[in-house]
Amino acid sequence: MQYIERTYRQLHRQQDLKHFQVAEKETDLDIAILKECYNDQLIAQTKKLIKKFRQQLESYLKRDQKFKETLEPHKTLPHAPAIAREMAQAASEAGIGPMASVAGAFAQYVGKELLRYSDEVIVENGGDIFISTKVTRNIGVFAAQSPFSNRIALEILPEQTPIGICTSSGTVGHSLSFGKADAVVVLSASTLLADATATAAANMVENYEDLQQAVDFAIAIPGINGALVIKDDKMVAQGEIKLTPIM
Repeated sequence: MQYIERTYRQLHRQQDLKHFQVAEKETDLDIAILKECYNDQLIAQTKKLIKKFRQQLESYLKRDQKFKETLEPHKTLPHAPAIAREMAQAASEAGIGPMASVAGAFAQYVGKELLRYSDEVIVENGGDIFISTKVTRNIGVFAAQSPFSNRIALEILPEQTPIGICTSSGTVGHSLSFGKADAVVVLSASTLLADATATAAANMVENYEDLQQAVDFAIAIPGINGALVIKDDKMVAQGEIKLTPIM
């Protein structure tokens, strides 16, 4: 599998917002907020948030090794932190292991906290996005070598948000995938559920005949608002998916 540098981050960049990056260990976030709400202290505050949620999850993983390793739905132990419980629940609904929702979890948990400082927030974590907006936003789709890559965008309306927009691929990136989709994009009010469902749906795609099946699978999960699957020059979309060309 080919690893692509994070040039895809340009696809969700918004000219009217202030973008900044904060990284802590494996968690590498691209964050956008209203320009007038940005200050240098916000970077330190965001790093604190990431550390807090990472500490909660890492401490739990020491008690529950299976949580980290299993590819199957997993029930958390008593007194698990909220982030672990929500990850396990979302992944269970998609029929896979809890860690399939970890990127979406950090995007949403940090994003919701940042809404205390800015009325508009976008948090991207490895292609998984939490967004809350007051205006219509276009979020570009990265689909490896597909002719659709970097050429189409999802139109996201304010009334749809906050929402998670999560992408999984079997042909790009370092995340585990058993399929060959160039991109599976899933929308849900739960970024964790969108992340887990995108992973599960991407695992199903081996050839063109699997595209509709993957979309049908995703849409059938309660809480999923829309799904888009791309392989080479073929695409199938269903639900609250409105595509617009990138000019």
